Amino acid sequence: MTTVDITQNVTLSASAARRIGKIVQGQPDGTMLRVEVIGGGCSGFSYRFGFAGQVNADDIVVERDGAKAVVDQASLPFLAGSEIDFVDEIIGASFRIHNPNATSGCGCGTSFSV
Repeated sequence: MTTVDITQNVTLSASAARRIGKIVQGQPDGTMLRVEVIGGGCSGFSYRFGFAGQVNADDIVVERDGAKAVVDQASLPFLAGSEIDFVDEIIGASFRIHNPNATSGCGCGTSFSV
């Protein structure tokens, strides 16, 4: 496991850190957001969000304000320089990735191409 300073590589927004903190309340200690890039979606790649109770040997851990997110090594090149955010809009609330590597995306906000 490698811990990444929030000023490098992938970062968490304050909004994402607050939301992760709320979600993991009442969960087992060590629960964190897991972010992965998987093949598929209408633009070629998709983001997958879930929660994990452990860190795998090849995970990168991103921390902010006590909240933690993990990204696996295979997903990291697609997410380098990205910010994990949480937005709460009239149409719904969700985690979003602000990804400088994405050359295009679709309207759903979870599919992208590089």
